[in-house]
This record gives sequence, structure tokens and C-alpha cells, in this order.
Amino acid sequence: MEPTRISRPADIESASMAIIRRELAEQGISLDPEQEPVILRAIHTTADFDFARTLTFTPGAVSRGVSALQGGADIVTDTNMAKAGISQGAIGRFRGEVYCFMADPRVSEEAKRRDTTRAVVSMDLAAREHPNAILAVGNAPTALLELCELISGGLRPPLVIGVPVGFVNVAESKERLLEVCRQYDVPAIVARGRKGGSTVATAICNALLYTAAGLLDPGSRN
Repeated sequence: MEPTRISRPADIESASMAIIRRELAEQGISLDPEQEPVILRAIHTTADFDFARTLTFTPGAVSRGVSALQGGADIVTDTNMAKAGISQGAIGRFRGEVYCFMADPRVSEEAKRRDTTRAVVSMDLAAREHPNAILAVGNAPTALLELCELISGGLRPPLVIGVPVGFVNVAESKERLLEVCRQYDVPAIVARGRKGGSTVATAICNALLYTAAGLLDPGSRN
């Protein structure tokens, strides 16, 4: 089969999204219009159509996350990989910033003192220094479990993105996060099951940012 000759990044993305939409339709999957940009970008990033079924949204999660970004909300991630992939141009339109505290010396020292993971301490630090930030977790289930405790204790982030990947406490931590967020009316986007990762967290953040900035058409980002 002769490959299609497309070289411009915007054209490649547009063609990819068209393929994804067509294959979703062939599978009989119809997406909620508000959630569609998030799901499409997760599939685009991973080539995994399971995210059309496993990505779970609390009521109004997308619109509330978009509103928070438009109001200048920061984003805190649990990996520098995710931080690096989030569109600085898009979040900069709203004067927001992206943070990751995993390499912060304060986090390392406190994690050793408490005999816990840096992910746990980084969420504690985020809650103290950026209580109004969107929290995007793509790697560490311990971070999600700590967020459950923080939310139960009064933290009210504008959105939590819970998409860690793996086998130990991953699916369980996501279910617990959904339960707690629903209980306290905290918006959440969660990839149920084992799949996820930092690239998925980045994809979701960018989908929200592009929606907030009116940049869903890749040609508009030039």
C-alpha cells in the first residue's frame, strides 16, 4: 500500500483526526460533543481506541476545566515529561503556568523524611502553593491517593486528571479518585483501568487548552 504523502504537521494532524472519527463511526461509537476533543486527542496520541470507552468524565468536567484555564489557572503535573509536552503557547494566552515539583529538592528531602514517594509530597506542595491549579497525574497512583486525602480534607481543585499507567494500585486509585471527586463535586477526567501515562495526561491538558483558546483546528496554531 502506497503511503499518503502529507508533510505539513497541521495536515498530518487533520488527516489523523479524520481517520479516528471514521473508525469510531465504523465501531458505532458516538462521542459527547463536549468530551470529543479530549477523547480524540487521547486516541491521536496513543493510537488506542480503548480511550473512547475508558475515559470517564464527571458532570461538566470539560467545561469547568476550560473555564478554569480561561481564568488563568495553572497546571501541575506529576512528571516533567508531561510538563514539557503541554502547550506553552496555549496556556500563555491566559497567563497560566505549568509546574512539576518532582525534582524540587524540598520534595526529595520531605519524601525521605516521611518515607513516602516524591509523588505524594509533590501533590502536598501543589496543594499548598497552587490550590487553584488543575492537577494532571499520568504516572503515580500514590499521587492520586494523596489527592483523595487532600480533597477529603478540603482541597477543591478546578479539575483533576487521573490517568496513571501500570499494574499496582493503578485501577484502584482511579476508582477511588472518581468516588471522592463525585462526593465533593470536584471535576475529574479519569482513564479507568490500567492504561494511561504521561503522554495521555499531556494530550488531555492540550485538548482543554486548545478548546479554551479556540485552537482545535491545527491550522490555527501556526
